[in-house]
Amino acid sequence: MAAISASQVKALRERTGLGMMECKKALTETDGDIEVAIENLRKNSGLKAAKKADRTAAEGAVVTRIADDGSYGVMVEINSETDFVARDDNFKTFANTIVDAFFDAKSEDVAAVMDGELEKTREELVQKIGENISVRRAVVVDAGEGNTVGAYVHGSRIGALTVLDGGTVEAARDVAMHVAAINPKAARPDDMPQDQLDEEKAVILAQPDMAGKPENIAEKMVQGRLKKYLAENSLTEQAFVKDPDQTVAEYVKAAGGEVNSFTRFEVGEGIEVEEVDFAQEVMEQAGRA
Repeated sequence: MAAISASQVKALRERTGLGMMECKKALTETDGDIEVAIENLRKNSGLKAAKKADRTAAEGAVVTRIADDGSYGVMVEINSETDFVARDDNFKTFANTIVDAFFDAKSEDVAAVMDGELEKTREELVQKIGENISVRRAVVVDAGEGNTVGAYVHGSRIGALTVLDGGTVEAARDVAMHVAAINPKAARPDDMPQDQLDEEKAVILAQPDMAGKPENIAEKMVQGRLKKYLAENSLTEQAFVKDPDQTVAEYVKAAGGEVNSFTRFEVGEGIEVEEVDFAQEVMEQAGRA
């Protein structure tokens, strides 16, 4: 029996959309013949998963796990095609299994963590519920000695991990709640990406009240508005969501820490979802009947 190479498995995955282990098994059974493997997969349940593999999965859930001592945490986005399935107990159980696996592995490598039994479990769930399910992304945050990780998930769709230098788990969680609710663009003003500042400056210069202003006056106006923009969009400078009378930085300082960083996931962000005209689709199918 010929050894099955990684490139053969990759080629079969690309053609079928099936998982690594299922493709490897199919190739092993056919001594590496991809065409026969595909034909065999068409005769069993694997084809169902393959048909669903190219469907857009833009719903789902964000799940998190934090170490008891707040030393590290993980966050994973797991997608389904519909919100209905994302609320299903089978999906929730799968999501919890997945985040536990990433937590134990302390890895962000989706392909590596999902390789093996987890991928088989995913495929079985696809068969059971009839929708494409995918593990989209993961982040692992290690706070470092003396620092703290906090997590918060709002309604299963928006999640955040925060890291504080010092501080407490409760404070870190509160800041994660703030991040989930307010969606800051950067942790501190100095962390704001230059391209975002350039974009905002262009917007300011295009505003009607900037027309005809002398260059020096216009520059002062721009800098003033950029300062306001940074205050409104930097986590440390924002009014704390649980107590607007103090900034996030002030709240964290009172808890004995400083804001270090944050990561925020929102289900489906950045995924292009094809708009389906169901009436047109039915008419086309009726026309072909």
